[in-house]
Amino acid sequence: MNFQNNLKTILGTSIMKVKYTVLFLPLLVSFFIVQQAQAQRVNGHVNEQVGKEEKPLVGVNIYWLGTSLATTTDSTGHFSIARSAKSNRLIISYIGYKTDTIKITNQDHLDISMKPEGSLQEVVVRGTSSTIDRLNPIQTEIITTKALAKAACCNLSESFETNASVSVSLSDGVTGAKQIQFLGLGGQYVQTNVENVPTIRGLATTFGLNYIPGTWIQSIDIGKGAGSVVNGYESLTGAINVELVKPDAREKLYFNAYVNNFGRGEVNFNVNKKINDRWATGVLSHASTLQTRVDNNGDNFLDLPLYTQYNLVNRWQYKTDKMMAQFGIKALHENRIGGQANFRENMRGTSQAYGFGNSTNRVEFFSKTAKLYQDKPYKGLGFIVNGTAHNSDSYFGFANYDARQRTLYANLIYQSIISNTNHKFTTGLSYLLDNYNESYRDLNLARTESVPGAFFEYTYNYLDKLTFVAGLRADAHNMFGAFVTPRAHLRWQALEHTTLRLSAGRGQRTPNALAENYGYLVSGRTVRFFGDLRPEVSWNYGVSLTQTFHFLEKHWDLILDYYRTDFQNQLIADNDHATPLASHLYFYNLDGKSYSNSFQAELSGLLSKRTEVKLAYRLFDVWQTMGQPVNDVRLMPRMMIPRDRVLFNVGYTLPYDKWKADLTVQWNGQGRINDPLQSLQATVDKKPMPILFSQPYTNVNAQVSRLLASILMQDKYGARLWGE
Repeated sequence: MNFQNNLKTILGTSIMKVKYTVLFLPLLVSFFIVQQAQAQRVNGHVNEQVGKEEKPLVGVNIYWLGTSLATTTDSTGHFSIARSAKSNRLIISYIGYKTDTIKITNQDHLDISMKPEGSLQEVVVRGTSSTIDRLNPIQTEIITTKALAKAACCNLSESFETNASVSVSLSDGVTGAKQIQFLGLGGQYVQTNVENVPTIRGLATTFGLNYIPGTWIQSIDIGKGAGSVVNGYESLTGAINVELVKPDAREKLYFNAYVNNFGRGEVNFNVNKKINDRWATGVLSHASTLQTRVDNNGDNFLDLPLYTQYNLVNRWQYKTDKMMAQFGIKALHENRIGGQANFRENMRGTSQAYGFGNSTNRVEFFSKTAKLYQDKPYKGLGFIVNGTAHNSDSYFGFANYDARQRTLYANLIYQSIISNTNHKFTTGLSYLLDNYNESYRDLNLARTESVPGAFFEYTYNYLDKLTFVAGLRADAHNMFGAFVTPRAHLRWQALEHTTLRLSAGRGQRTPNALAENYGYLVSGRTVRFFGDLRPEVSWNYGVSLTQTFHFLEKHWDLILDYYRTDFQNQLIADNDHATPLASHLYFYNLDGKSYSNSFQAELSGLLSKRTEVKLAYRLFDVWQTMGQPVNDVRLMPRMMIPRDRVLFNVGYTLPYDKWKADLTVQWNGQGRINDPLQSLQATVDKKPMPILFSQPYTNVNAQVSRLLASILMQDKYGARLWGE
C-alpha cells in the first residue's frame, strides 16, 4: 500500500489518480524499474455514488476470477492487489450491490463506483458490520457505520456493544466514568488515536470515551498486539484509531436528535462545505444533557450522574496534486454531578449529603500536512502537530482533585522504497511534551516529560502472500533516560483461505495514577505512594489465525487468536487492604510477576442474504503480584476482570433497510472482587486477605428500528436530510 494511501488515511481524504511523467532523460532507467514494480499490482478506490458525491465503501471483496488472490477495501475505500498470472478478470463484490467484473490489461489504477441491487432513488449500503483488514500484518478489525448503528446510542464508549475484542464498563457507580478492557487489561494500555493522533491519554483516560460522539465517527480500527513504531511507544496491548467524518463528506448537512426514558437528550449538527476544488471546511457540533435524577434500585444514590456537555470541532482541508493539509480546533466543556439522590451543588463541602462533581474544559489545535510526489507514488513526506490544554476540577465529598495537562505532540514521517515496491521503509522524528499538575487532599503531583525520538520501519511484501514488518524506535526521556522500542509483525497466507499473523514488541508508558484510577477516589480512601513511580514496561506476543470458508453457500470468517502481555514493571493500584482506621489506596511499582493471557475465538458470517450473525468466546487469565504495603506479597487475579465472556449477535434487515432488528447477548463469567469488611478482618487477624469472586451475569440488548421516511433533499448547497 503506497504512502499516498497512508497519508490519505491520516488526513482523511481520497487518493488522486497516479500519473507517471518522465521529465528528464537520465531518469528513464530508474523510472522503468519503478514502473515495472508498480505493474505487479493493481490499486484503486471503490465508492458508492449519490448525486454528485462519492462515499468510500469499506470491506468490499476484490479477487481475481478463479484464483485465491483476494483483498478487501480499507477504511478509505482503497485496495491494492497483486496481478495474477492465471486471470485478467477482477471481481468486485459487495453485499447489496451489483457485482462487477473488470477485464484488466495494462491498467494500474481503478476508480470503481458500485451500483445498488435495487433501483431506488436512495443508495442503500448493505455490507457486513465489521471486517478484517486482510492485508495488514497487524490483526486489525474495521468497525463500519453499520456496526455503529447496531448500538442505539451515542458516543465512542457505547460503540463496542457488539464487538468481541473490546468491552467497556463503568469504573464505579457514581462518576459515570467508563473504562475499556482489552486483552485482559485496562484502556490505558491501548493507544487510542483520533485520525492517527494520540488523543485519549493522560487526564482524558477518565472520561475521554464520552468525548467522541457517535455521529462524528466514520469508522473504527482495532489493532491487537504491539502497534507500529511510527505512532509512538505507548501501545502496550494494541491500538484503536477513530476516523471522523471528513470536511468533504457527501453529507453536507446532518442533523440528529436523541432522547431516552431516563431523560438523556442529545443534539448533533454537522456541516460540511466544499468551497472550491482545493478548499473544504467542516463543523461537527454536539450538545447533550441528563438532568433527571434516576434511582431505580432505591439505594439513595443516583444511578447515573447528571451532566451537560458541549463539544465542537472546526477544521479546514486543502489539497492539490502536490500537497494536502488539514488544520483546525476542538473545544469541549462538561459538568457532572453525582452522589446521593438529594445532593445539590450548594451542599458541596457540607455533611448534609455526599456529592461528586467534575468540571472539564479541553481545547485542542491540530495540523496535518503532506507533500505528495505524483511521479513517485511510493514516496511522501508528512508532518503532524497537535496541542492540548486539559483542565479538570473534581470533588468527592470533602476531598478535592484538581488536575491540569498541557501536551504538544509532533511527528515527521518520510516513506519511500528500497530498489522496488517489495521493499518499503518509513522513518522519521517525533517529539512529545507533557506537563502535568495534580493535587488531591495533601498530595501535590507535578511533572514535565520531554521526549524526542526517532524511528525506522522496514516492510517486505511478496505479492499478497507474505508481509513482514520490522520496526525500531529510540527515545530520550528527560526523566527516565533513553530507551528503545523494537516491534515485528508477520502476515503469511499459508493456504488459499488461511492467514497466519505473528507479532511481538515492547511498549512503555508513564502512568497517571489518579486519573487512571479515578473511580477509587469516590470512596474517600487514603492515597499513599510507595517509592517513586517508574514507567510501565511490557512485552506483548501474539498469534492469530484467520480462516475463511463457505457454508450453506455463504461466506464465513473464523478467527482464533492468542496474546500474552508480560510486564517488566507496572503501576500497582492496590485497594484490597484496609486498617481499623481507614481504607487505603496504595500505589507502588511491581515487585514480582504480572501478566495477561488472552484467547479469543470468533465466528461471523451471513445466515442469509439479510441475516448477519456473530458468535465469540473470550478467555482472560490475568495475574499481578500485590500486597507489598502489608507484607502479604503474592500473585493474585486482577480485580474486576471476568475470566470468560461469550457474545452472540444477530441482525436482520429487510429490503432497503425499511426494518432492522438486532439482538446482542453477552454472558460474563466471574471476576475477582474485594470485600472491605473481610479485608479489614483479615488485617486485624493478621491473616492473608481472602480471594472473592463475583457471580456471572448476562446482558441482553435488543433494538428494532423502522425507517419511517427516507428523504433526500439537495439544494445548491447539497443539503441532505434523513428521517428515521
